[in-house]
Amino acid sequence: SLFPYVARSVGEFLETRWTDPEVQTHVQAIAQQANQDVKDGIAEAIAIDLDADSSDEIRRKVLANVDWQMKADRKIGALKGLQGYMWRFGFESGTLKGEMYPDAVKAIERWVEAGKRVFIYSSGSIEAQKLIFGYSDHGDMLRYISGHYDTKVGAKTENSSYRGIAKDIGVQPARILFVSDNVLEIQAADKAGLQTVVSIRPGNAPIKDDCKFQTTTDFMTIPI
Repeated sequence: SLFPYVARSVGEFLETRWTDPEVQTHVQAIAQQANQDVKDGIAEAIAIDLDADSSDEIRRKVLANVDWQMKADRKIGALKGLQGYMWRFGFESGTLKGEMYPDAVKAIERWVEAGKRVFIYSSGSIEAQKLIFGYSDHGDMLRYISGHYDTKVGAKTENSSYRGIAKDIGVQPARILFVSDNVLEIQAADKAGLQTVVSIRPGNAPIKDDCKFQTTTDFMTIPI
């Protein structure tokens, strides 16, 4: 729900908070990126002249650049910066809530009570992770989380990423259990020597019948 929230709300958000200094910082970053994209010959990019364009023109061009970049699923600093700022505002205002599976919440609580440490490794930024867990539909879950990792440590489909996390945590890979709904990530973690469980949830890509990895539809079935 995070990306759809930005897509449907960015116009009103910029219009109502246009004079906010932090908004203007993100506008400047998007303008700089847009102008570089134009120089690089990217057809969809629209140049923004922060000195000559009117406020309405700048806002219209920012929206147009945000629109095509989000449709292209572009991962670039200027766009991610604005998205992150909007998410923070959405969570802090109560518009957004991190949606948690009840069994996952119970399992995390049980693991921590048993003395286990829980870490999050996600393709979403660490800032986004903290917002999702800090403003979840089950309250503040950050008190259960010992640390966060994102793709700055490496892609989730690269086994070196998992070895790097194990080294950072300070334990042998074999002492870590990695749970994911993505079999490619599970394969990478397995090659790195981690224990693994494939999480099966409604709406996710189907798991093949010949999957060699342990699977679960309920985190509470995962042994401590």
